[in-house]
Parts: sequence; structure tokens; C-alpha cells
Amino acid sequence: MTRHWSGAPPAKIAYFQLGLAVVLFGLTWPVIKIGLSAATPVWLAAGRASLSAASAFVLLAALRRLHWPTRADWPIVLSVGAFQLSFFFALSNLGVQSVPPGRSGVLAYTTMLWMVPLSLLVGERVGRRGIAGALLGLLGIVVLVDPWRFDWSDRRIVEGHAWLLLAGLSWAMAVVHARRHRWRLSPLEVLPWQMSVATILLWLLALTLEPAGRLDFSQAELWIALAYLGVIAGPAGTWAAVSVARALPPVTASLGMLGTPLLAIASSVVLVGEPVTWPLVLGTMLVIAGIAIVIVERAR
Repeated sequence: MTRHWSGAPPAKIAYFQLGLAVVLFGLTWPVIKIGLSAATPVWLAAGRASLSAASAFVLLAALRRLHWPTRADWPIVLSVGAFQLSFFFALSNLGVQSVPPGRSGVLAYTTMLWMVPLSLLVGERVGRRGIAGALLGLLGIVVLVDPWRFDWSDRRIVEGHAWLLLAGLSWAMAVVHARRHRWRLSPLEVLPWQMSVATILLWLLALTLEPAGRLDFSQAELWIALAYLGVIAGPAGTWAAVSVARALPPVTASLGMLGTPLLAIASSVVLVGEPVTWPLVLGTMLVIAGIAIVIVERAR
């Protein structure tokens, strides 16, 4: 079966889509924090995935690109549905529950740093600059966490930082598979099915890990969070990101997406009053610089 990929958008439209993806994904983090005031973490993730799956089916049907995945595409449907969506959503929400959302966005965005050790594990070549970038990003994480003033006795905060780093690792595992997968349908065309896998897994996790969990529909915060995360940021943000990846050079698209953690911090300051500290600023700059080095090295 041949691919159904259509032509890439013009460059001007692609840059607009890049900006749109950065804005939608950056705003995700304070919105999660808002939603958690009316829901438990895994239940909110399951509700988000449910709406994203429904919205993705509607979007692909409207574009007349809704196709049943081939047998060869089901492995990527399952791996992305599990690692990039289910686990990433759940782990991110668990982290934001106890870590400020701007910092959470930076820690979870360490996906590209995790790609360095994962690439070595699967036998891919990693240059010295890539390793240096990963080490610089690791230094940024240390600064961001600020271990000298960190409350190591607070288990929730320690676990929150761990959940966010594991979220980045989970996404990186899906990326490694996606890079080695031979696509039949495009990433956008398999999105509804991946979201469906995530929906099933997340509801199973919600019922198992949070049997007393809740979605408090009497609170406006929950409706705002679900509408934004499930209907807007999920399908629209993914559509924009996929379009950008096809229309712009990989380095341009990847470096442009580094605006996401910066916007996560800025929007968190405005929307939920997250304080701006020197460890947050310096750690973020080091992490982003490390990621940028890894991106450029991998492009070479």
C-alpha cells in the first residue's frame, strides 16, 4: 500500500504552523495545572485522550484522510499510543501536580537529550557534539532542580521531578521507534488510532492507579482544561507539528519547537503566577542549549 501523504504546505504557511504548534503546546502546561484543581492526574489524562481521539477522527474525516492502518503500521500505532501519548500524558500530569508547570514543561521536554543514550543502546552513531549537548542539558537539569535548596524530604516533589523526566524518556522511546519505522500512512493519518490506544490504556490506568479518582464537571476549570487539551491542543497542535516537520528542514523545525518550553514558562507566569527564579532561567537556557546542540549534531 502506498502512502497517502499530500504535498507539504508553502514555507510561509509552514512558519505560521510552527508558531501555532509552539503556542498550543506551550500553553498546555499551565492549562494542565488549572485542570488538576478539578481532577486527579490520570483521570484528567484519560479525559484529555478521549476528547483528542474523537477530535482527531472528526479532523481526519473532514480532510478525507481517515484510513484504517495497515498491518505494518500497527506497531507504530501501539508504541506511540502507549509511550508518546498514554505514559507521557499520565507522567506529565503526575509531575505538574507537585512541580510548577513552567519548570515541568522544561523537564518533560528533555526528550531530545534522552535520544543520545537511547541511540547508543540501539547501535546508532552519536558524535562528540551530541554527547556534549546531552551533558550540557544534564547540567541544566541539575541547575533547574536546584539540589542545594531542594526539599529532599518532600516525597511528592522528588517524585514529581522524576515523573517529568520519565515523561521525556517515554516520548524519546516512541521517537526512536518512529525513526526506524517504515511508514505507510502518514503520522497524521494514524493519529486517531494512536489516540484511541492511549484512551483505552489511560482509562485502565486511571481505574487501577486512581480508583477514587475524579473529574469534577461542576467546576469550570475542568471544562476549560478538557476543551483546550482535548479539542484544541491535541489534534490542532499535532496537525501543525506534523505539517511543519514535512515542510521545513528538520533542523529549522526542531530548533523552532524549542520555543515551546520558553512559552510554557512565560504562560505559567501569567496564568498561574509561577515565580521566575535564577535557577529556572539559567537551567532552562542550559537545557535548551544542550537540546539545540544535539539537534544540530543529529542533523549532520
